[in-house]
Amino acid sequence: MNKYILRTSLVWIIVLAAIAGIRAYRTHASKQPTAMKTAMSGEMQPVASGPPATADEPKPSMPDMPDMKMDAPLVPIQLTPERMQSIGVQTGTVEYKQLSDDIRATGTVDINERLLSYVQVRFPGYIRKVFANATYQYVRKGEPLFTIYSPDLVATQQEYLLARQNQKTLGASTVDGVAAGAETLSVAAEQRLEQWEVPQSEIAKLKVTGKPVTDLTINSPVEGYITERNALPNMYAEPSTKLYTVADLSHVWVYAQVLQDDIGRIKPGDTAQITVDSYPGRNFSSQIEEILPQVDMATRTVRVRLAMANPGLKLKPGMFVNVDLKTSLGRQLIVPASAVFQSGTRQLVFLNYGNGSLEPKEITIGPRVGDDFVVLKGLKAHDSIVTSAGFLIDSESQLQAAAGSFVPPAPGAGASSPTANAPAASQANIDFTTDPNPPQKGSNVFRVKLTGADGKPVIGADVTVTFYMAAMPAMGMSATNMNTKLLDKGNGVYEGSGSPGSGGTYQTTISAQKNGQSIATRQLRVNVTGGM
Repeated sequence: MNKYILRTSLVWIIVLAAIAGIRAYRTHASKQPTAMKTAMSGEMQPVASGPPATADEPKPSMPDMPDMKMDAPLVPIQLTPERMQSIGVQTGTVEYKQLSDDIRATGTVDINERLLSYVQVRFPGYIRKVFANATYQYVRKGEPLFTIYSPDLVATQQEYLLARQNQKTLGASTVDGVAAGAETLSVAAEQRLEQWEVPQSEIAKLKVTGKPVTDLTINSPVEGYITERNALPNMYAEPSTKLYTVADLSHVWVYAQVLQDDIGRIKPGDTAQITVDSYPGRNFSSQIEEILPQVDMATRTVRVRLAMANPGLKLKPGMFVNVDLKTSLGRQLIVPASAVFQSGTRQLVFLNYGNGSLEPKEITIGPRVGDDFVVLKGLKAHDSIVTSAGFLIDSESQLQAAAGSFVPPAPGAGASSPTANAPAASQANIDFTTDPNPPQKGSNVFRVKLTGADGKPVIGADVTVTFYMAAMPAMGMSATNMNTKLLDKGNGVYEGSGSPGSGGTYQTTISAQKNGQSIATRQLRVNVTGGM
């Protein structure tokens, strides 16, 4: 029994000791300082933005900070002529231009609805003969379409003939109102025939022959192509029956499908050029008549109606065409499209201050016109910018922002400086060594040999060595950044002491300045031994 109690006690003691050890380790890791000092340069601080959090303030997690700006920081950078040449840096100037843009769209030819006509009768009857008996048959105005027999029409003609006969008989009557009444009946019957659109030629024939017309011929009221035909022999037709649809195709409509993003750049009255694959090399001129107030939910396009002449009936209804809409944007500030670096959340350009000094600038852009972007905000005319290699320069800026190795340009090195276009200072060569080699965790001596392009030692320079390591959250380590300023030992040799706080691979930047100007920069990776 005593042995059982003893074993149980030992197990609980081991478990409690393990829990206490884990808790002590976590507490030690959370309180582990990230700032380390060197003998020469002062503090080594993690790269972060904003005031440092205190031990009592828990670090907020990402879901608790929806408004945090996740874009990598960018800083001005200084590049050597060799570096600019190797990455293909080219420069240009921001300027104003008179812009006209082309919006290309697809479209289809349609019938001009204003030139459509229906053929109907104003009295019921039976169709006898049909002369226009095919769809898309061309008919001229006044050309016969069909004949129709109508009992109502025959009865009205007989009434008209009887009224005329009574008018002749009673015209000589001396009784008041008799002659006038007979004439009124004759005029009323004739007006009824005219309201039924019986041609005057048929009425004249009725007066001459004195016999009613049983098969009345109906002529085409317009000239065009029959696009719909319902008139068939022996068919009973009523006034509501649409017998023919005739379309004048000498003028047609074209419906262009324009993306909704481009619809604000066009207006009624703008000109357009239409091309058809059936007629290569031929352009048809047109004009925007109306922008229809409806967006296609599937294609996100808006139908734009164009009106145009159709000489020779080259354009057939339903034909697929290409539409080139001409728009004028007026005088706009523009930059080459290759100069704009788009990160997904912002648009950047890099201002060129000369002598390899570049500065990122966030801008707001408008529509793209050809190979240029319209600038809405952030630049002014005559600014010098980088027009190529934007991605590589953006990476260089982020790297130098992270490493803290930016060397600010000399005072007055901006666009207004008289030395902005002066040739770059002669570059120096950097030879970097450490003691011990490779460097270790703890104290080390950093040594730089600085020689000019002619091989002679460079003295009187300010040399800085920066060690940077990214954060490793899985191991509880934040980013570290250690700067060491080296002392001039003479004959181009510069030395200083630095103490990396842990082993690992560091991004190391050595920069040299003289007389306020950068004369050399070198970046390399250095492996520090000694473990974490």
